Amino acid sequence: MSSISSLYALSNATNSDERVPAPNKNSLGGGARRHNPFKWGGDEREIPSRRRQSPDSPSTHTVLHRKAASESRRGGPPSEMGVLEERRREKSHVAVLDMISVRTRSPEKEQNSGYPYERNSTRGLHTRDSGSVVETVRPVSRRKERETPQVQWKPQVTLIPHTTAPLACRASAPPLASQAPPSLQPQPLSQLRLEAQESAILEDLMFVFMGYEGRYIRFVESYDPLQEKDRLRGPEFRILPGLDPSFRDLTTSMLDMAAHYAAVDAFVDVQSREEFGSINHALCAAIRVHLKEYLELVTRLEQQFLTDSGFTLHLLRLQTLPTTHTFLQLYALSQEILRKNRMLENELDDSMDDLSDVENILETLREGGDIFSSGNVGGKKICKGGTVLGFLTRRLASMSGDPGARRLLTNLLREASRPYMRMLNEWLHHGGIRDPHAEFLVKEQKSIRRDELEQDYTDQYWEKRYTIRETDIPPQLEGVKEKVLLAGKYLNVVRECGGVDISKEVRDVPTTFDDPRFLDNVNGAYAHANSSLLNLLLTTHALPARLQSLKHYFFLDRSDFFSYFLELGTSELKKPAKIVNVGKLQSLLDLVLRQPGSVAAQDPFKEDVKVQMNEVDLTKWLMRVVNVSGLDNHVGSIDHHNQTSVTQSSSSAEDEKYTGFNALELDYFVPFPLSLVISRKTVLRYQLLFRYLLSLRHLETLLVGSWNEHSKVMSWKHQSSDRRLEMWKRRAWTLRARMLVFVQQLLFFCTAEVIEPNWRNLMARLEGATATSDDRRDASSSKGMNRTVDELMQDHVDFLDTCLKECMLTNPKLLRLHSKITSTITLFATYTAHLSHRALPATDPDLLSTSTSAGTTTSTTTSTQHDPTRLDKLSDNLQKYEENFARHLKILLDALNYYAATETVVLLGLCARLSAASEGYGFAGAGGGSGSGREGVVEGSVLSMG
Repeated sequence: MSSISSLYALSNATNSDERVPAPNKNSLGGGARRHNPFKWGGDEREIPSRRRQSPDSPSTHTVLHRKAASESRRGGPPSEMGVLEERRREKSHVAVLDMISVRTRSPEKEQNSGYPYERNSTRGLHTRDSGSVVETVRPVSRRKERETPQVQWKPQVTLIPHTTAPLACRASAPPLASQAPPSLQPQPLSQLRLEAQESAILEDLMFVFMGYEGRYIRFVESYDPLQEKDRLRGPEFRILPGLDPSFRDLTTSMLDMAAHYAAVDAFVDVQSREEFGSINHALCAAIRVHLKEYLELVTRLEQQFLTDSGFTLHLLRLQTLPTTHTFLQLYALSQEILRKNRMLENELDDSMDDLSDVENILETLREGGDIFSSGNVGGKKICKGGTVLGFLTRRLASMSGDPGARRLLTNLLREASRPYMRMLNEWLHHGGIRDPHAEFLVKEQKSIRRDELEQDYTDQYWEKRYTIRETDIPPQLEGVKEKVLLAGKYLNVVRECGGVDISKEVRDVPTTFDDPRFLDNVNGAYAHANSSLLNLLLTTHALPARLQSLKHYFFLDRSDFFSYFLELGTSELKKPAKIVNVGKLQSLLDLVLRQPGSVAAQDPFKEDVKVQMNEVDLTKWLMRVVNVSGLDNHVGSIDHHNQTSVTQSSSSAEDEKYTGFNALELDYFVPFPLSLVISRKTVLRYQLLFRYLLSLRHLETLLVGSWNEHSKVMSWKHQSSDRRLEMWKRRAWTLRARMLVFVQQLLFFCTAEVIEPNWRNLMARLEGATATSDDRRDASSSKGMNRTVDELMQDHVDFLDTCLKECMLTNPKLLRLHSKITSTITLFATYTAHLSHRALPATDPDLLSTSTSAGTTTSTTTSTQHDPTRLDKLSDNLQKYEENFARHLKILLDALNYYAATETVVLLGLCARLSAASEGYGFAGAGGGSGSGREGVVEGSVLSMG
């Protein structure tokens, strides 16, 4: 009873007093109270047990009293009160430790968790032990004070519009860390221990390695991730102050790899756009493999950081060293390509360097394309195709001493060259170009079509339809670029004629530049294409027979048919060129060519010969061409249908003198593919030579006609009693004979000593080409490697150019001298024909007396008296012709001697032949009597005609 009453009294005292009576100083409870203070701001205070207790909670002492009462009921001693009080003290100590752990949470975690302690404080914060709730009032008030000035920060992500790069990132760049509100800024590094600094930097590096900012590692202020130029240059990072110097050095050494990765990743996104071409696309695909391996490395590093407590910055640096070197090489290559594309420059270049490829721009406009989408970005030329391969090759050569860089660049070059090799094999083995981005070394101009060959006077189809891009040639193809061009051109011709099966897939060919069969593939394709086209031209389409037909018509070889044509068409050809009936002349030519027994009757190509009139005089045309830029460069501007400007500027008198004989020329139609060899440019040369030979034949015809007239007309064949008149006749006969010798010797020289020898040389080369085509299956044949279609075409052009040069049609001085001499001959022949009917009969007294006595004179003759001064006038006129002819002939001989010594040796033979006409050798007897002179002239004329 005493124990129960004492416990009851203790319970009443506890309920009435505010403080619990202090236990015994020597008890365990007192020691626990002294050594477990609650620390807040450095002050040590005892935790009151009841003052801040919620009224809803039962009293701790009441609970203890109940436990003591129950113990007394079970017979326990009342002296255990000290133990119960000690247990209460231990529970209060645990609650204080709980509050300390809650108080040391970071502000960011409290922000993210929604401040659970604040939310619980509004509801009284009842926990399992009342002592753990007492000290929660002060931290809640501080958090409320800090939340008051906060501004909500809600960064958003947006989608970037589509580009032509299918794998490019479309998410917008995250906001910069410097833009975050102060409440989200991390604790300064200077306030962290070294272990915490290293952990924080390691965590930041995991983000920085992927191109993002961390909490303590951020972009520099000048870097703007929204600007493409900044992304392509790569970000620069800065570390917030307070980091340990050793950690800073290690971190700085790894930030370059992160910057290089971000720059290379942006480079891949940009260069993967459609306008940069398939070579850049293949290069970007190869770089993406390294980007993927890099991200896998970052993933492994992050796993080690999260799971391995011994993971440090030193270990991270060691594991990233090989990747750092790889991305340094990738970054250097990408920056070189970007500088070539001028994508890192801010200045605007308005010079014409960006539009230097005028032909490509014009070609694109002809096809109705966009000049900025097919090879240019913003008017600037794109680095693509062979230029990119050249960069890779040169960098591989410069870095050959670095094993890692050599492996990397070799792999990039191998992968980037695969689409280029596909285009190359298609060109070499099918003769076609599949180059949508204008990257291949061979450029095709589709606006030049095959149906324009009939009007092409410059070989534009063959020379300009397929050309080489000199600035975009890979170094691997520099030595065989001509073979690559010709192989595709040859095979393209064969393909258009149905000789190549383009549906057949090309197999067993090299696919990269480092394949050892690369050069053998080019050489083999070139030999096959060359032999195929030679066989097509020489055998299938009979090129030698075509050339022989051209010789018959244009060089007047065995031209009995043409002499007959000139006789039939004389009446029409004497008319002015403007009023000549070309249809009538064409009918006469067809009639002559089908004449039985004629050489042309057996020609299978006689239907291809046409008659036409050239509105420009031969000498004027040649002088214009030679004085401007030469024959090869000027023929493109000469169109036979657009010469009206020259005709309009000429006077009516010149139109009358320009007859059908001067304007007559032949045209020849040649089908494809023979039109590549016998092109409009070569046909034009044939026409020039034909007109020159025809003019000499016409002069010869005029002089022979004069001889016939002098032999038949009474006024010329009558031997007058006036010796002065007879001497004048003999002078005229001698001058006529000298002129005839000049024309005949010049005609003989052009045909027998110029055209014929050069023709035999051309035929010999054709026979060699024919032998080459027969041995086309033998790739190792020396002939097969030496004779090509282009050489054959060049031989044909060289033959014609040599003939033009040796016939004096390319030298302006010789042209002028020849024009003056031929004009003198034409005027003399016309003058003597005029004398036969009027002036000469009036000068001979014998003819006047005979006609008067016979009563056969006309009214004009009867009224004419013998005038001795008329003969003086005739003598003066004849002397002018003699002096003019002799002077110009002498100048011509001097010029021929000079040019024979300096340019063409063959002109020496012409000098020797023309000396007879110049000095009058062989005609000295003409002065002694008319008969001998006339017989010599006749004999020379007949021999020449024969």
